[in-house]
Amino acid sequence: MNEARFSIDTNILIYSIDTDAGRKHEEACKLVDALADKDCILTLQALAEFFHAVTRKNKMPVEEAAAMVKDWMELLPVVVADGRALRAAMRLKEEESFSFWDAMIVETTKAAGVTRLLTEDLQDGRVLGTLHIENPFKDGFELDLA
Repeated sequence: MNEARFSIDTNILIYSIDTDAGRKHEEACKLVDALADKDCILTLQALAEFFHAVTRKNKMPVEEAAAMVKDWMELLPVVVADGRALRAAMRLKEEESFSFWDAMIVETTKAAGVTRLLTEDLQDGRVLGTLHIENPFKDGFELDLA
């Protein structure tokens, strides 16, 4: 099997800066650190969702959130959805009961060759083609970077 290509969803990014999240904060920080020098991409959508979530209701100053996004953009490659991903996401929403924005993350990462999407919000253990959806906060989760 080829080496895995990873992507980190919005919730992992949020937990990595949320010191009130306890164990999830610690695990998210470890995950981001472990994947920093591996084959890992971020979606522009995840970065935009992060910025929106943490600046909403002044949870984080805009300047600080923008700096975090900039740092992640320098650390990891960022991929953007295209028309094919949009069409596939609309089909996925209709056929598999995904929310539209979750379907966009799935299809954007699939198009980028991601094999392991790390997220708390989607169906852990679900396999869509070559994409495996995994909850890194689930008991027994192994990153397995070997």
